[in-house]
Amino acid sequence: MEAKQRKIMDDKNAKINCSTFQKQEPVIQDIVEKINNVKEVQKKAELAEEMQKEVEVLFSCTDFDENNIDCGNCRFIANLRKKTTELIMKAKRLAE
Repeated sequence: MEAKQRKIMDDKNAKINCSTFQKQEPVIQDIVEKINNVKEVQKKAELAEEMQKEVEVLFSCTDFDENNIDCGNCRFIANLRKKTTELIMKAKRLAE
């Protein structure tokens, strides 16, 4: 992880200066809280599918600029969330 990305991940008050991220962040955080509060794998998987759709909005951002640190941080967080949803979906398949 780049030093700049580590810095933003460490700073709890850091903000990503992007209207798309700022719009999606509360929606995704709400889903994350629901996932964390549910015990049943099936329900977690349903919520993960919902989160996947919301994270996809970040990946499809038309304003993405690979040279912009905010875009890099957004993409980094989106990738972590995507991996989280994939792990939950894998857990569901293993539980079946």
